[in-house]
Amino acid sequence: MKRVSQLTALALLCGLASFSSLAADMPNAMTLSQLQAQHGTPVDTRPSAFYNGWPQTFRAPSGHEPAALNLAAAWLDSMSDEQLALWAKNHQLTPATAIALYGDDRDNQAVKARLEKAGYRHVSLLSDALQTPGRLQRLPHFEQLVYPEWIHRLQQGERITAAPSADWKIIEAGWGAPKFYLLGHIPGAGYIDTNEVESEPLWNKVSDDKLKAMLEKHGIRHDTTVILYGRDVYAAARVAQIMLYAGVKDVRLLDGGWKAWSDSGLLVQGGVPGPVKPAPDFGAPIPGQPQLMVDMEQARGMLHRQNASLVSIRSWPEFIGETSGYSYIKPKGEIAGARWGHAGSDATHMEDFHNPDGTMRSADDIAAQWKRWNILPEQHVAFYCGTGWRASETFMYARAMGWKNVAVYDGGWYEWSSHPQNPIISGERGPESAL
Repeated sequence: MKRVSQLTALALLCGLASFSSLAADMPNAMTLSQLQAQHGTPVDTRPSAFYNGWPQTFRAPSGHEPAALNLAAAWLDSMSDEQLALWAKNHQLTPATAIALYGDDRDNQAVKARLEKAGYRHVSLLSDALQTPGRLQRLPHFEQLVYPEWIHRLQQGERITAAPSADWKIIEAGWGAPKFYLLGHIPGAGYIDTNEVESEPLWNKVSDDKLKAMLEKHGIRHDTTVILYGRDVYAAARVAQIMLYAGVKDVRLLDGGWKAWSDSGLLVQGGVPGPVKPAPDFGAPIPGQPQLMVDMEQARGMLHRQNASLVSIRSWPEFIGETSGYSYIKPKGEIAGARWGHAGSDATHMEDFHNPDGTMRSADDIAAQWKRWNILPEQHVAFYCGTGWRASETFMYARAMGWKNVAVYDGGWYEWSSHPQNPIISGERGPESAL
């Protein structure tokens, strides 16, 4: 037998003591098959990036256990007791449900304590978690939603999963002058004003010629990997969606936006954007993916169909016509025949799609709320909102979820409501109104 140093022995003993303590606190540690036999629920206590599919280390398992819910320990400080109760209710958890946790020991303990405080007494450890890679599930395109440490490792030249295949850029997107960017941004990041990609009177995307000139000015070719983030996720998503339409092949979002980077404790840089060497040419025809945008006539043709959904990403008060949602959009109401895709409490929030830390909610949760309104992955789906920002965020999520035929109706409610001949509806209604 090999000799073991005192330090190694101590570490092993501490590890065994930690596991023993954890097992003592969670007396009914069980395997996934045992949990399934009790009709129980596995709960992943790791950050959503790892739940979605990013491996925690370069060759670590990728994804989450089948039917697992994500309740990251890092969210707990942001969740009130009422919010935790709603999370449990939405996932049909009761005090009688068998729950098995997996993730970091400390995270498991924190989640266990919070669940027990809320009245859940059958909380144990999933003993064989992440040990069978073939059964793990993940977002089909988890790599399109990056996380802070991945960006940091990319900048440091470390070996990473889903690394860019060629040149790459990190860019912050926001409306107007970069006033917040000047105070602090991701080191080396550029800046794009959303006014460079959309314009009045309806805030639709700029012409293809202007789009080409903008991309070249920022040194972006069709084969450049662009990693976007924003103080508001939907600002970055708006730019990302338009870049994909233009033909940039690899566009990614920092999941959770600037808040995710700020909360990570990684280095922050202040000051003006550095000089950018323009690209001599975009290198491909624009638009490269015209199908990612639909116009008003195409949107009208998607109404009241079983194989298509025109999806409103607007708050419920906007959808039923209580408010337009915008100071500069006067008409209230909704496109008659559109399906409600959820959004948030008002025109500037997207709580229905976010975890407590602002990252993307689980794909299963999003798909379930869409399914209730007959919005299905096999359909041709076009999202819209007031002017395109919220719609673009959901487009990016659907794309990460593997939905293959998704687009944005660029004109949205602003354009639709400016044409009196377009059908409009108001009032409380359910999914049957769009059939």
